[in-house]
Amino acid sequence: MNLKNYLLFVLLCCAGLPGRAQPKTPADFGYRHLRMRYQGDTVNVLILSKKGEELKRKPLLFFAQGSLPVPLLLLGEKGPYPVFVFARPTSQYLDNYHLAIAGKPGVPVVVNTKALQPNFTYNDPRTGLPPVAYCQRNYLEYYVARNQTVLRYLARQPWVDAHDISAVGHSEGTEIVARMARHPGSLRRIIYLNGSPLGRLPIIMAGLRRSDADSAIAENELLHWRQVVANPRTCDCTIPTDSNLNLASFSEKQNPLQDLLHSRIPVFVGYGTRDDAVGQNDYLRLEAVRAGKTNLTFRAYPGLEHNFAGFTNGQVDYDKWHWDRVARDFFAWMQTK
Repeated sequence: MNLKNYLLFVLLCCAGLPGRAQPKTPADFGYRHLRMRYQGDTVNVLILSKKGEELKRKPLLFFAQGSLPVPLLLLGEKGPYPVFVFARPTSQYLDNYHLAIAGKPGVPVVVNTKALQPNFTYNDPRTGLPPVAYCQRNYLEYYVARNQTVLRYLARQPWVDAHDISAVGHSEGTEIVARMARHPGSLRRIIYLNGSPLGRLPIIMAGLRRSDADSAIAENELLHWRQVVANPRTCDCTIPTDSNLNLASFSEKQNPLQDLLHSRIPVFVGYGTRDDAVGQNDYLRLEAVRAGKTNLTFRAYPGLEHNFAGFTNGQVDYDKWHWDRVARDFFAWMQTK
């Protein structure tokens, strides 16, 4: 190969061969991608800011992901899914806030949905199971400590108002932000959306008890719980189910109700009345009154389920999302606290 052809070959390799699409990055969709180290791991953090105001000093809202090994940025046939379900890259909330989220350990940041499971979870292609790095770190205490480290790092950035940092959690993410509310550090306030104040197991049991056919499964679940309590640190990454470590951390010892009742920072509690945990959230509300807690604000959303969707003919209708309504409420509340 002569020199001219060799240089042409190098240029083609660097630029990508014609017709071969280059891998997409968060920057292609308007997100900043920060990488930081925590306990020897790489933590992927995405930041969404108003275009042109990425370095403008503003308050920060951190979003704690729910359960399952779901990548941060999902690429579907019609384009990317929003990273923040309550905000888009053109959202009005970006006028006043930077948004941040940290990915699940061991899970890629950007993934095409064709490579995922039907529920958008990621499995290691070599094993067909969630990544070992995820399995070993998928427990409450890890996420709380990691997120607190991320927030300390972000609070030192010149574009973040360190005196105005909030965290929002939905589903399993509520247990994480509830514990963070108990030990707030740099946090000023939290938003707790459709959580289970008594932990995960009561919700599992409630779902099983709705059907007589699931009675035997419910009894097995209770027997399993006895084994979890006896061995709370066991973590077997060779099976697809949640480990004892995960179940114990999200259901044992201090539950979210206790964390929230011990918190002193402002807390917004929002929940749908058709969510399985509605009774738990009503109970939290009663206990907050009993304890004389004035830092908790409650907002019930009649007729909405766990993901703030409505119903049509008795069936969940995902064309009837109400996240915009919920976001308006908690962003307005943030302005007052």
